[in-house]
Amino acid sequence: MTSKFRRGGVAYDKQGRSYVVEDVEDGVVYCSAENGVETEFPEAQLVTETEWRSRHVKSEARQGALGERLYERIKASRFYLTPTGKLDPNGAQEVLAKVERLMPGILDFAAVITAERALDADGDAGQSDLSTAKCREIFDAARPETRAFLMAGLFATRPDVFVGAAKLGDNLWRAMLEKFTETYGPEFDQFRRAKRK
Repeated sequence: MTSKFRRGGVAYDKQGRSYVVEDVEDGVVYCSAENGVETEFPEAQLVTETEWRSRHVKSEARQGALGERLYERIKASRFYLTPTGKLDPNGAQEVLAKVERLMPGILDFAAVITAERALDADGDAGQSDLSTAKCREIFDAARPETRAFLMAGLFATRPDVFVGAAKLGDNLWRAMLEKFTETYGPEFDQFRRAKRK
């Protein structure tokens, strides 16, 4: 029976290590590793480069599809669908711009925290590799009132009071931001230090 492995070709083991095929005889593939060490494998324990790439592409596609479903679940969570009462959309937009100006990165943080809470409520906690950009995309797509409602929760403030504070001066806002840092300071600092994608 003809082997699918060819002398000089590349073969991969189950761990993804690659070897150069030196010879194939009676169902045994004789190989050399990158460091020059010679080894042998039963043919069934190796795959060709084409097979390896095919599996890898399918796996990445599957991971991509799972990831997209994850973000769809976040978007459809109660956090984004909860009625926000009668909040002023212009005031909401203004207050969001103000907090981001005074504390850069806070909207990214709010987007990721909201996503984590949505997954946690859905029984899918521990997704530390969430994309900040994708979480922020979902956050930004929500109505300003919804975003202000979510931010008010981080400030432990009633949403109408939070939106009404849009007219406050920067000094009064800094006092409000201290309230936020009392609860989320270390977490927010770590979030800003981490290289998020």
